[in-house]
Amino acid sequence: MTASLPENSHKYDLGFARWVYKNINGADKLSMCMQCGTCSGSCPIGSDMDNGPRKLFMMIRAGMKEEVFNSDTLWNCTSCYRCTVRCPRGIPVTYIVQGLAAKATHLGYATEQDAARFAKSFWWSLTHFGRTDERLVTAKYYFSFGLVKGIKKSLENLKIAFGMVMKGRMHLGPPHKVSANKDLRAILAKAQEIEAREQQGGAES
Repeated sequence: MTASLPENSHKYDLGFARWVYKNINGADKLSMCMQCGTCSGSCPIGSDMDNGPRKLFMMIRAGMKEEVFNSDTLWNCTSCYRCTVRCPRGIPVTYIVQGLAAKATHLGYATEQDAARFAKSFWWSLTHFGRTDERLVTAKYYFSFGLVKGIKKSLENLKIAFGMVMKGRMHLGPPHKVSANKDLRAILAKAQEIEAREQQGGAES
């Protein structure tokens, strides 16, 4: 269950760290972090993150709520689990980063992140058709930036799209759907019901 997120009375507020410990899967082990940097050093794309996992954990300790939830580290993580496997203290780094990304989405921090935009487009295709349709996922992602940018991005990648069609890597015609689409929707609806119940329970605690 998720408790109400504390508001910062100033930039450094230990209340945020306590909230993370209680509400993010695996974050109860964050106090064991000795800031050795193994996680960030093991990350294959750590140099492309604004804050590596090691720095992100220190920011949590410092109560930097806004900076943590707006960090692109949450979205650049590829879930390769190198950080988790190599952590000398056994901290589930990947789970914590994933959990923070999920909370950032629920709290409205992820609207401008490119990876979050793509994830939403991917999930939209999955929930509607039971599988991903490259054309629709790409179009929905491009046009999430607005009409003008969507058209521009589409034209820029038109040659790639034609190449994929010619190679049989992208089909033409209506999107394919799973045969048990009704069952899929029932599963997703139940998952949303459980999530809403847990969120409601957390808000009341």
